[in-house]
Amino acid sequence: MFSQRTQGLRPSPIRAILSVIDRPGMVSFAGGLPASDMLPEWSGTVSPEVLQYGPTEGEADLREAVSDNLRSLGLDAPPERVMILSGSQQGIDLTAKLFVDPGTPVAVEYPTYLAALQVLRFYGAGFVELGSPAAERAGVAYIVPTFANPTGACATDATRDRLAEDCLRTGTVLFEDDPYRDLVYEPCDRTPIAARMGGGSWIYQGSFSKTFAPGLRLGYLAASEDLFRHLVVVKQATDLHSSRLSQRIVHEAITAPGWTSRLENLAGFYRSRRDTFEAALQRHLHGLASWETPQGGLFYWLRLDQPIDTRTLLGEAIERNVAFMPGEEFSPGEPDLGTMRLNFSHAGPEEADRGLATLAELLRRPS
Repeated sequence: MFSQRTQGLRPSPIRAILSVIDRPGMVSFAGGLPASDMLPEWSGTVSPEVLQYGPTEGEADLREAVSDNLRSLGLDAPPERVMILSGSQQGIDLTAKLFVDPGTPVAVEYPTYLAALQVLRFYGAGFVELGSPAAERAGVAYIVPTFANPTGACATDATRDRLAEDCLRTGTVLFEDDPYRDLVYEPCDRTPIAARMGGGSWIYQGSFSKTFAPGLRLGYLAASEDLFRHLVVVKQATDLHSSRLSQRIVHEAITAPGWTSRLENLAGFYRSRRDTFEAALQRHLHGLASWETPQGGLFYWLRLDQPIDTRTLLGEAIERNVAFMPGEEFSPGEPDLGTMRLNFSHAGPEEADRGLATLAELLRRPS
């Protein structure tokens, strides 16, 4: 009774974990949740027009503000080629609807963003590793080059140049997902790959969830001229337009005089949380796992010294009020055993210390 494309659909473990994070005493290293203390308050007024239907592409003033920012990064993104999304997850869905049929090869990083894998699998994508010979036949290349989810890695300038050149040479559509770029703690290369794609086909998307408020469900994309109008038609068939009220709230925030200071304060706050988390990792998991200190973003990627399947550990951890994301879930192919993604932004220092101590106890038990 269900369509064939649902046969490969898997429930999201992140959404399942989110259902228990409000349990008293729960320490969550799982979803990429902003710190609750850093979420904004809003005291604006609602005018009647924001409660009416609106344009598919989004509110003109918000599109212009986003365009100004993107063009400052070197992107060819005039306001007429900016679209406001109902969360950046929608951008992945629109792109998949536009390009992916069952069996369409899509080039991705190994590992890569779980929710992107979930959407692409739904439409029947076949995954090939970015940069491999097989990637030359991919119709779309999906990448999170800046503070990647799940690894936290930041691609070098040379790597970004190479990826742009590969896409231009093969005619592959570049889909660059960039939600973490403003959460930067040390200098690193962050110029978008799409800014190097003159004459090529590209989609670049970002989000207001990590820098403002995830509950508003608002993101944005820009695209090369050959793709944008097709994406608009797909969005029309999906949800007509994104919430005008959410757009009004976001526009007021990002055009306020204090927005730049907010971003600086946010980065400083998360840098401090990262450093505290790093110290706790050294205390509790030294000798049990290895990791790289992320230069930005929200995640640590751990590789355990013993290659156990961390999915089997999750239930016991939740019973002890600790949640994390098994790294195996981020694999486009065979699971990469003995890996886990830990979010450091949500839990406070004492919670993080307690949660990591619990994980260490579970990992030290005899197998």
